[in-house]
Amino acid sequence: MLGNGTMDGKIVLNAEDLDGYLTDEDQLDLQRLEAMYRTAMASFVPVNEDAIISCFDEMGHTMQSVCAKHPRIKVYSFETEEGAHAEASRVISKLRDTKTSHAEFMYYSQRAYEMLFRLAYTDSHSDRKGHIIVQTPVDNPVQNYAVHKIPNVDDKIQNAVMCVMLRGALLPSMIMSKEIQEYSSAGYVTPFALFKISRDDTRQESDMRYILNLKNSFFNLDELDGKDWVFADPMNATGGSLVTVVKYLQSLGVTPKSIKFFNVISALKGSLRVCRALPNCTCYTLWMDPVLNEKAYIMPGLGDAGDRLNGRDNQEHPRNIIQLIADYGHNITGLYRSQLYKIEQLVLGSL
Repeated sequence: MLGNGTMDGKIVLNAEDLDGYLTDEDQLDLQRLEAMYRTAMASFVPVNEDAIISCFDEMGHTMQSVCAKHPRIKVYSFETEEGAHAEASRVISKLRDTKTSHAEFMYYSQRAYEMLFRLAYTDSHSDRKGHIIVQTPVDNPVQNYAVHKIPNVDDKIQNAVMCVMLRGALLPSMIMSKEIQEYSSAGYVTPFALFKISRDDTRQESDMRYILNLKNSFFNLDELDGKDWVFADPMNATGGSLVTVVKYLQSLGVTPKSIKFFNVISALKGSLRVCRALPNCTCYTLWMDPVLNEKAYIMPGLGDAGDRLNGRDNQEHPRNIIQLIADYGHNITGLYRSQLYKIEQLVLGSL
């Protein structure tokens, strides 16, 4: 269901439509976490570190037990061996920290998506291996080569299309596409689909709405039908943006083979809504947070990931997709040259 339908070339989804996907058991689980988080907040002012640690340990165990009931919710720290948890904790702590600089935020975002890629595509044991033969800089006494084995995941990635929910999702999507390219035996570069979607932040969590602006979206339906859709959004608060995009495409008769949704941080509520609303979607998140506040922001969260990655737009002169890419600078655009070429073909070919 798409809430209020269309208005002026825009698709709208309302929060009450999302809550309709949740079961009674889901609602009880969410209420338990909300009560736990209220207890934790009582220790924030003044700060009681021992009490905070105890509360977060309890919430972590509770979220792990809830996610265990939902096999399509994959949380890095719940799915991987204990030795990998410290890496995830360190990355998330740097991304949350108000002292983390813009350059550091981009660096740790890249690390986060590399970890999520491994979780989704390469961590499960497989006897199928690929080989990379590289020419090294050593040419004495003869030109030297080296051989490296990598998992053969061609069957998992060769059908992928990157679906980008602008604007904070742009760089993470490029990172995921680059990982796919690097693990593909043929150097496969994903097609891109770009969707201009936003929340109405003047509203409360209970009456939130999500607006898909078709005039500023760029996608090819033929490249989407029957493909594996990959979404990489730093934050999944409510799940509304993803559900709006997917339900709209399905209304056009486009059917995905599968959907993967990658998040650095997801609220439990957002992951539950997505999995209930989209039965063929698997959510991969580096870290699960327990609750949303009344404005539908994740708590404890990390702020506006889009602004921390891309900087704030001037409201009177917001950047378009090409300007946003240009702001990444030479180093980033050089690293993701193949991905940028695909995006430019899509956008400029539609103008």
